[in-house]
Amino acid sequence: MELTFLGTGAGMPSKDRNVSAIILNLLQERNSLWLFDCGEATQHQILHTKIKPRKINKIFITHLHGDHIFGLPGLLSSRSFQGGENPLTIFGPLGIKEYIDTCLQISETHLQYDIQIVEIKEGTIFEDDTFIVQCKQLSHNMRSFAFKIIEKDQLGQLNINKLQSLGIKPGPIYRTIKEKEQIMLENGNLLHRKDFIGPPKRGKVITIFGDTTYKEEHASFAMNSDVLVHEATFEADKEKLATNYFHSTTVQAAKLARNANVKSLILTHISSRYQLEDMNLLAKEAQNIFPNSHIAFDFYTFSIK
Repeated sequence: MELTFLGTGAGMPSKDRNVSAIILNLLQERNSLWLFDCGEATQHQILHTKIKPRKINKIFITHLHGDHIFGLPGLLSSRSFQGGENPLTIFGPLGIKEYIDTCLQISETHLQYDIQIVEIKEGTIFEDDTFIVQCKQLSHNMRSFAFKIIEKDQLGQLNINKLQSLGIKPGPIYRTIKEKEQIMLENGNLLHRKDFIGPPKRGKVITIFGDTTYKEEHASFAMNSDVLVHEATFEADKEKLATNYFHSTTVQAAKLARNANVKSLILTHISSRYQLEDMNLLAKEAQNIFPNSHIAFDFYTFSIK
């Protein structure tokens, strides 16, 4: 499981940073990719990676400002040309359906796959056997959300030594024992999975914030995440400017990460006023508060272990 940042800039593209888009790679877990936000030219950024748009089957939109959605029409259209036939679900705030429907209708774009659009409210917006996705409304000058992706705990490791001590040799039966709560052997013995399985493996938790003013109470939503992705549009001494524009600073994001007891913080949505030579300053501001802080850049990949 890993995050790849396709765009890390705020407001508009710059020479060094495209606008917001993040891929959550779940190819090993579920043979799919999830996209969070889709700023202008996201599909161009994808061309510089090994990402296959047809593998994207869920898109989560934090809010409807242009630097987070202007890439959607092009990506949806290109997905058809690139062999995307599997259904796609888009989650986003009220208005996302009208935006997408209007773009596709006026441009007479006909998709070769089914698309479902879910307009979200706070709470659980998706759940299956392996993942839960929750969202929380933030504090921005339009409706903006954070998403928490919770991987459900996985079964522990099979105790092979214990099975072999009973004369059960390795083979397909091991998989059957792990998949079923109980199994009857050919000799009539009944095996219970719980007797041969180790402690469950804790699932990973990823929290991705949309644009927001810093609020202490937001920490509870990100609590104990393995990684928190948070905007840091401005440096520390621009707190008043950040508040006026409904954004956050490096230090504010770091405080939230510390208070939420997360393992790693990734800062993104960096204002174009900051050049590459400013990145060490921004990183140090956050690291002074929360040492395990990272500044994202376009095509930066972070593995979640």
